Amino acid sequence: MFKRLQRTAPAAATLNMALAFAVFMLARVIFALENLDTYTTSLSWATLPTLLKGSLRFDTAALLYLNAPYLLLTLLPLHIKENDRFHGALRWLFVITNSIGVALSLCDAVYFRYSGRRATMTIFDQFAAEDNLGSIFLTEAVNHWYLVVALLIVVFILWRLFSKPDLMAYGSGASYYGSQTAALLVAATLTVLGIRGSFIAGSKPMNIETARLYACQPADASLVLNTPYTLIRSIGKNAFIAPDYMDNDEMEATYSPIHHLPADGDTIGAPCRGRNVVILMVESLATSYIGYYNGDDSTQSLTPTVDELARNSLTFTRSFANGRVSIDAMPSTLCGIPMMNENFFLTPAAMNDINAMPAMLATMGYTTAFFHGAHNGSMQFDAFARSAGITRYYGLNEYRANYKNRPENDWDGKWAIYDEPFLQYTLDELEHMPQPFISTIFTASNHHPYNVPGLFAATLPDTLKNTSQPILRTVRYTDHALREFFRRAATMPWFKNTLFVILADHTNVTTLPVYNTAIGHFRIPIILYTPDGVLAPSLRNDIVVQQTDLMPSLLHLLGYQGSFVAFGNDIFTTAPADTWAFSYNDGTYQLVTTSRLLQFDGTQLTGLFDYQNDPMLRHNLVGKETADEALTLLKAIIQQYMQRMNDNRLTDTETRDTE
Repeated sequence: MFKRLQRTAPAAATLNMALAFAVFMLARVIFALENLDTYTTSLSWATLPTLLKGSLRFDTAALLYLNAPYLLLTLLPLHIKENDRFHGALRWLFVITNSIGVALSLCDAVYFRYSGRRATMTIFDQFAAEDNLGSIFLTEAVNHWYLVVALLIVVFILWRLFSKPDLMAYGSGASYYGSQTAALLVAATLTVLGIRGSFIAGSKPMNIETARLYACQPADASLVLNTPYTLIRSIGKNAFIAPDYMDNDEMEATYSPIHHLPADGDTIGAPCRGRNVVILMVESLATSYIGYYNGDDSTQSLTPTVDELARNSLTFTRSFANGRVSIDAMPSTLCGIPMMNENFFLTPAAMNDINAMPAMLATMGYTTAFFHGAHNGSMQFDAFARSAGITRYYGLNEYRANYKNRPENDWDGKWAIYDEPFLQYTLDELEHMPQPFISTIFTASNHHPYNVPGLFAATLPDTLKNTSQPILRTVRYTDHALREFFRRAATMPWFKNTLFVILADHTNVTTLPVYNTAIGHFRIPIILYTPDGVLAPSLRNDIVVQQTDLMPSLLHLLGYQGSFVAFGNDIFTTAPADTWAFSYNDGTYQLVTTSRLLQFDGTQLTGLFDYQNDPMLRHNLVGKETADEALTLLKAIIQQYMQRMNDNRLTDTETRDTE
C-alpha cells in the first residue's frame, strides 16, 4: 500500500513542490551572494534560523501562487488526465512556471544593487518607455554569465527531477473519485492557508511588510522575500494607506508640510532674488566617491572638480537622498515629495495636483528647462517635466536634431549621450535662454553600462582601467565633464548671476563598508555654489539636509512669496537641531536627526542608532534609550503624506503674493 501511495498523483505533486522549494532557496542563496556586501553588517549564524523561517513562509506563498494551475490539473478527479501526453504538458507547465520565478529572482539580484529592495509591479512602469532594454539585458547577461548558467542548471534540475505519477496507481470507481476529490480539497485548503501565511483562525493574511518581522536590519527583508511574491502582491495595490497614529489636530501640531514664504521670524532675506538656477543632478554621485567628503588627498580623489566646488560653496556633510532610484529624485528635489512605499510618479497619485518649483518660479518670470541625454521618455522624465511646469525639454532627440553632423561616438552605445558632449550642448542652449531661468540637468554617464569614451579611457591610470568596480571610471569621467562644463560656463554672461545646486539622484555600489548601511545607502552630496560668493563658502556639519529641503530653501533664497506643500525643511530658517531627513528602506521608515537614526516598521520602533559614534549601526539602542519626540514626528510625517496623497492635497490653496 505504501509503495502504491508513493506512485499516486498527490505524492508526485508533493515531490515536485519540494523540488520547487529547493530551487527557490538556491535562488535566494545566489541573491545573497550577489549582494553580500549589503548584508555583511547584519548576517550571522544567530540570525540565519529567523531568516530561514521567514523565507520558507514567503516561498510557500510564492510557489503556491505560481503552481496553483499545476496542482489543480494534477489532482483533478477526472480520468482524462491519465495519459502520458497530459503529464508531459504538466511537466512543461511546471518547469516553465518555476523557471520564470527563479529567473525573476536572479534578475532582481542584479537590480537590487540599484533599487535597494525587491522589485514590485511599478518596475514595469518605470522602464516602460525605455527602448534599449534588450541591449541592456544582453549586456547584463554577459556581465553576469554565471547567473545565466545558474538558471540553465535550475531548468535542467526541474526537468530532470520532475516526478510523474504511475498511471496504473490511479484506481477506479468510487474510491478513485473519493480519494482524488479529497486530495484536491486538502491541496486547495493548504494553498489558501499557505498564501495567507497563517494557520491561525482570525489572523490577518501576511503581506510584503510581514518580512520585517524576520529582518534584523531593513535590508534583510529582501532576503526573506522573493521577487515573484513581491510582484504578485503589488498588483493593483494602493501604495498609500493612511494610518491613524494620532488625531488630525495632534498631527497638524506635530508636523505640517505647508510652507509660508517669506517665513516668519529671523530670515536671511532673499539674497538670490532674480538669479538663474542650475540644478546639476549627477547620476549616482554618492558621497562615498567624493574625496572632499572622505578626507582623500585631492591628487588621489576621483572627483577633483566636485572637491573644488565643495570647498568654495555652502556644503553640507550630513546630506541625504530621499530614494534609491533616479525616478525618486526629481519629485523629491523639484516638488518636495519623497519616495514613501512606492515611487510617487508611478502610482495613481501622480495625477494629483502638485506644487512644483519650476511652475512656481515661472510665475516670477522664469524660463524652465530640463536636460537629460538619454532617450526621450527615459524614466518618464519628459512626462514628469510637463507635470512640474517645465516647458523646455532637451533629450536625445533634441541633441541629435541640433547636432546632425556630430560623430556617433558621442553616444555611449546603450543609454545616453556621454556627459561631456551633452553638457556642452546644454551650455549652447543656456547661452540663448531668456533669463532668469531654472534649468535641471540630469547627467547620465555614471550609469550602467559604465562606458567612457575611448580617448578618455586611454588616459585613465591602470588602477581605474582594471578596477572590478567600473563605476569608478565613470565617476572620474563625469567629474572631468563637470570641469569642462564649469570652465566654459564661467565665460558666459549669465554665470555670475546663477545659483548652482550640485547633488546626486541616489547612491550606488561602494567599496567603503561605512556606506553599506541603512543610512549610508542614502548619503549624497548637496552643494550650493554661487560664483560671486553671495552664499558664503562654508562647511555645515551641524545640520541634516535632504533632497526635499531644496524646494523650500531655494524658493526662500529666490524671494518667492506664498504658500505651498513640501515634505522638507527650509534649512535657512529651521534651527539645526530641528532638521531631519526621511527615507524609506525596503519596508522600514527611517528618520535621521542630528543625533539619531530611527527605524520604524509602521507599528513599532525597530531601530535606534547613534550613527555619529556608531557609523556601522552595530548597537541598537531600542529599549536602552527613548526617542518619543522624534518617533511622534516620524508618525506625523507618514500620516500627513498618506492622507494628502489619498485626498489630493499636495498643494496649498493660498495664491502667491505678486506685489
